[in-house]
Amino acid sequence: MSMNEMLNTTFPVLTNQDWEKKAEESLKGKPVSTLANDTYEKIKLKPLYSKEDQQLVNLSQYPGQQDFRRGLNALGYIGNDWRVSQTLSAQSGEELKQSLLTSLEKGQTAISFEVKESVVSEIAALEELHAKYPYSLNAKKLQADILDQLSQFSAANEGSGYIGNDPIAVLIENGSENDSIEEDYNELSRCVEKASQTLPEIKTILVNTIPYHNGGANAVQELAIAISTGVTHIEELLERGLSLETILSKLVFQFAVGANFFMEVAKLRAARILWSKITEAYGADVTNQGMVISAVTSSFTKTVYDPYVNMLRAGNEAFAAVLGGVQYLHVSPFNEPEGQASAFSNRIARNTQLILKEEAHLTKTADPAGGSWYVEKLTDELTEQSWNLFLDIEEKGGFIQALKQGYIQEQIEEIRVQRAEAVNTRKQTVVGTNKYANPADEPLNVSLKQAEQKNEKTWAIKPIRSTRLSESYEALRTQANALKESGKTPSVGLLTLGSLKDHKARTDFMTGFLTPGGVESVLSKEIHSFDDASAFISESGLKHFFICGSNDQYQEAGPKFVGQIKEKYPNIHLYLAGLPAKDEQEDWRNNGVEDFIHVRSNCYEILSSLLNAMEVGADE
Repeated sequence: MSMNEMLNTTFPVLTNQDWEKKAEESLKGKPVSTLANDTYEKIKLKPLYSKEDQQLVNLSQYPGQQDFRRGLNALGYIGNDWRVSQTLSAQSGEELKQSLLTSLEKGQTAISFEVKESVVSEIAALEELHAKYPYSLNAKKLQADILDQLSQFSAANEGSGYIGNDPIAVLIENGSENDSIEEDYNELSRCVEKASQTLPEIKTILVNTIPYHNGGANAVQELAIAISTGVTHIEELLERGLSLETILSKLVFQFAVGANFFMEVAKLRAARILWSKITEAYGADVTNQGMVISAVTSSFTKTVYDPYVNMLRAGNEAFAAVLGGVQYLHVSPFNEPEGQASAFSNRIARNTQLILKEEAHLTKTADPAGGSWYVEKLTDELTEQSWNLFLDIEEKGGFIQALKQGYIQEQIEEIRVQRAEAVNTRKQTVVGTNKYANPADEPLNVSLKQAEQKNEKTWAIKPIRSTRLSESYEALRTQANALKESGKTPSVGLLTLGSLKDHKARTDFMTGFLTPGGVESVLSKEIHSFDDASAFISESGLKHFFICGSNDQYQEAGPKFVGQIKEKYPNIHLYLAGLPAKDEQEDWRNNGVEDFIHVRSNCYEILSSLLNAMEVGADE
C-alpha cells in the first residue's frame, strides 16, 4: 500500500448497535443492558457512551472559559501547578517549622498543618516561610488567632493561599445545642475584613463539605450542600457589609474525593459549573466566577485491616482529584485511621502526588478528562440533579433552616445506610476487609468507636457523625480477637461432602465468607457418609457447622442427611452453603438447617450472630 493510499484510508463508521453486538459476543450472548448499574446518586451508568450522550456539552468550550467545567486556567496545570498540601501534625511551633522544612525540601509546596492551640500560640516560628509558600489551612475556630499573629509578620502582605473557616461545617461536626450561627458569622466577617487589610492575598472564607462526605453523602448531596453553603456565606456576609467582590475573591471550596473514580472527576467539574451559574446570577464579573478547590482524599474509604491497600485507595482518589482540576491537594497517609501519621506514611502520601506530577505527567496536559463522552455525560447529570436538590434546600428556607429541620442529616443518613448495606452484603467490596481478608493481618492501632448511645440532647443543629465504610467488619474482628484472648478461638466446622472437586467451590466461598469476621474454618476430611460427618462433629467439639458440597450432592444427600445429624447432635447449629430452590428450602429448614449462605447473604449480620453466639458460649 502506497503512502497516499494509507493517508486516504478511512475506518467504517460504527453505530451503537455495532458496538453492542460486539460487546455481546464477549458476553457470550448476554445483553449489554445487564452491565448497566445504578449509583448512590440514582444515576444509571450505561456500559457504552457515544457522542449522542453529549447533548448538554458545549464542545467548543476550552479550559479557562466559562462555565469552567474544564478548569480555571487555559493551560491547565502548565504554569499553574496544584499545591502539594500534606497536612502535618506537630505539638509546637518549632516542631512544626522543622517538619515543614523537611517536607518542603522533599516536595511539599504549601504550608498545611493540623490546627491546634499549642501550635497556633507559637505560629510566629513560621515567619521565614510566610512569604515563600501559600497556606492551606482549615482554621476553624482558631482562625482569628492565626490571622492576628500572621498580621504582625514584617512581610504580612506577601502571604498567600487560604486560612479559611466554614462556621456551618464546624457546627455539623460537633452539633450545636444553641443557635450560635449569627455570632459565628459575625466573627467570620470580622476576620475577612481585618485580613483583607493586612493579609490581602490570603483567602479566608471556606466551604467545607468533608463532614458531609465522611457522614456518607453521595456526590449529588455534596454538590448541593457546597453551593447552598456558598450561597449562605454570601447572604450572611452581604448583610454584614462585605461586598460581593470581596466575598467571592476570598472563597475556597474544600471537597473530599472518594473511591468512585469517574464520579469524583465529574463531581469536581460539576462543582465549577454550578458555582459559575450561582455567581453569574449574583451579577459577579467573570473573573470572580471561578471556584478554587482544595481537596483531600477520603477518610471514609480507609481501613484498619490490610492498611497498605489504603495507599492504592489514596492514589486512585488523588488521581481523580487532579483530573477534576483542584488547586490544593492532601493525600491521606495509609495509617490515617490511627490519627497520627508516621514519617514513612507521610512520605508515601507526599510522593503519590509527586509521581502524578513527574511520572504521570499530569501537569503537562490541560483537562485530560475533557471530551470523554462518559465523563461529560456524568458531569451533566450530576449538575442537573445537584441543582434540583439545591432548589429543594432553598424551598425549605435555605441551608441553615434545612439543617435545623434535620432534612440534610436525614438525606445523608439514608445514603449512609445504603452504603453500609452494600458493604454488609458484600455487594460493594472493601479489599482486605469484607473480601480477601487475611486472618493473620495486624490492624492499625485504632480504638473503634462504640455504638452511639441514645442522646437526650435537644440539638439546634444535629451533628453528622464521621464514619468509615469498613467499621462494621472491623468491630467483628475486634470481637473475634477478644474471644481469642479469652481462650475461646472463634471457629466453625465445614462439612465437606464428597471429593475435593465436588466441594472445593463452596468450601472456598465459605472460608472467604467467614474470614472477614475473624472466624476460622476447620475443614473435615472428605465426607461420604453419615458416619464420616458424625466422627468429625464429635472430634471437633465445635457447635457451628456449614455443609459444603455440589448441588448434585445436596440432591443425593437431601434434607434427611441434616435430619440425621440434628437427631444425634441436637445442640449444634447447621447451615447450608448455597441457596436451594424455593420449594425445597422449607424441607431443609424443617430438618435443621438454620440458614442458607450464598452470594446475596448479609455477611455482616451472619458473622455478628455467630460471634455473639460464641461469646455467650464462652461465658457458660
